[in-house]
Parts: sequence; C-alpha cells; structure tokens
Amino acid sequence: MMKRSYVIAAVLAIGAAGWILSGQMADGGGAPEARKPPAELSAAEKIPLVRVRSQSARPRVSEIVLRGRTEAWRTVEVKAETHGRVIELPVDRGDRVEGGQIIARLAPEDRPAKLKEAEALLEQRRIEYRAAARLTKKGFRAETQLAGSSAALEAAQAAVEHARLALDNTEIRAPYDGFVEERLIDIGDFVEKGDRIGRVVDLDPILVVAQISERDVGQLEVGAPGRARLIADREVSGKLRFVGAMADPATRTFRVELEVANPDRKIPDGITAELRIPMERVLAHLVSPAILTLTDKGVLGVKTLEADSTVGFRPVSILESGPDGMWVGGLPEQVTFITVGQEFVTAGQRVRAVEEEELDRTSGKGGTS
Repeated sequence: MMKRSYVIAAVLAIGAAGWILSGQMADGGGAPEARKPPAELSAAEKIPLVRVRSQSARPRVSEIVLRGRTEAWRTVEVKAETHGRVIELPVDRGDRVEGGQIIARLAPEDRPAKLKEAEALLEQRRIEYRAAARLTKKGFRAETQLAGSSAALEAAQAAVEHARLALDNTEIRAPYDGFVEERLIDIGDFVEKGDRIGRVVDLDPILVVAQISERDVGQLEVGAPGRARLIADREVSGKLRFVGAMADPATRTFRVELEVANPDRKIPDGITAELRIPMERVLAHLVSPAILTLTDKGVLGVKTLEADSTVGFRPVSILESGPDGMWVGGLPEQVTFITVGQEFVTAGQRVRAVEEEELDRTSGKGGTS
C-alpha cells in the first residue's frame, strides 16, 4: 500500500514538472523580449531657435577719430622795446583788446625834447641842401659839396626817425585782436628793453590739434573738411590747416590742426576735443552693441543667418558710435543679423530663425525695432 502511495506521488511530481517545463518552452522559445526605448525628441526640436533681423546697409562717410584739444590761433609775449618807468596800464588781465590798442605806457622822459631837437636840425639841413643845390647849379659850388649837403640831410632825417621811434616805443601796443591772458608789470615798475610786459592770445580762429598715427597721416590733405566735438556735445566744423611732415620722435605721430571760426571767442584754449575727419563714403549698418561678438582671437564681429539656415560669423569695423547704436562696416549690403540667442550658437551650426518683424506683428506692436 505504501509502495503504491510512493508511485502515485512520483507520477504527480513528474507530471507537475513536465507541465511547468512545457509552459516555459511555449512562452520563451526565443530570447527575452527587449524593453522599448523611450520616445525620442523630433529633429526639429533639437535645432536651436534664434531671433533675427534683416536689414540693408546705408551710405555712411567713414571718419578718422582723434583725441585732441583746442589751441589759440596765436599767442605772443609782448616785450618792452625801450627802457622806462611804467606810468599807465589801460587794460587788465582778461580784457579784450584790438590790434594797436595801448596796453601799457612808459614815462617819455627826455624823448620829446630829443625829437624836437632832431626835427630842428633836419630843417636846418634841408635849408642848407637847397642853398647848395642852387649854388652848384650856377657853378659856384662843387658837386662834392652838394653831395656832402645831401648826406647831412639824410642823416638828419634818420635822426628824426630814430627819435620819433624812441618816443613811440614808450607806448606798448597789442599786436593783434585778442585777450590779455597775462600781465607781468604794474604801475611804477621800471622795465628794460626786452623785459616781458604780458601775453596776448588770439582765439579767432581757434585750432583743434591732435596727433595722428603714421599709418593714417598719408590719407589727410590740407584744406580737407573736418569737425570737432567739444564739451557739452557742442560740435564745430572747419578745415585742416596743417598736417605735420615730421613725426614726434617719442610717439611716432604727426600733428594735425583743424581751423575753426570763433568770432565770439567763446571757445577757449586748452579744452578737450574729439576731432573727426571724413575719409571715404562707405556702406554701413547701424546695429546695437549687444549683438557684437568677440572671438577667442580677439576679432570683433557679428553672427548672421546664412542662406542655408546656418550661423555665420562676419568681422566688422566700428566706424562711429552714437546714442542710437554703432555704425559698422565690412559687411555685405544685405545682412540678416542674429539678435537674440547669438551667444548660444556657433558658426556653422544649423538654427531655426524667427524674424523680429513677425514677432512684432504677432504681439501687436507693429513696425520694426
């Protein structure tokens, strides 16, 4: 009986094992099923999105911009031409004077008396010469005696001129219209010939002077137009008066002078100025400084959208900067700038572009930025 129980148990065990094995063979006859990969993003979603603006170049005159300062047209140190004591000073420092106006007067001393003496002697020599000429004409006097009378007359004339000049030199006059910038004497001072009296400055016209590099000096010509920006954004214009032919040994730069009319003499000497000299007419683009990019090698440029929807890098040169942006050159006449997102893309990379005009219309702004 027990043997029968063992046999039945063995048969059940074998049957169960066979059932299990048959199920595995039916379900897994091959390799286990692999898991499906997660859904991938579309190719379009992988391409960066940038904002662009298309624009055309406009004619612009390129300029050389130099840092300089204003300088007086003429500055003269007035000096005494004779000796004497100062008895009058009709003008003071800072006064405006006209050419020939007396700015100081010295005591005449005995100069008027010497002039009268010289004039009396001249009259005597003139009478003697006329008498000698009549006698010589009648044959009563030799030609040599007439020549002596003529020489004495000329010497007397020279003595009068000398005495008159000595008296005139006691009145020290301004050499030209200008301002008395400095006065170095006072009433009662005694001056010698050659002593400094003061300084007279002529501010009309005024000069704007700067230094230009040896690379650019060959592009300038005397008489060319130019303009200068002074303090408080005041702009003046004029013409190049001088372009140096010898370089400064220390800086290897050349002096440039722009002559500017200053009839009211309100432009003083020595203020900072920005000199701008137009060179040639070029096509330029007005851009925001925010879109300018600097490469690892230090090349300044902009990123653009090319015809194949890839990013391009184009070097630029700054022609002028102002409140509305920067004028840059070196670009084609038609350019599509990447204005937003340019810092996240590189040259040659494919991008998706949205025009600023389209965004403006969508947002209801209308027009272009």
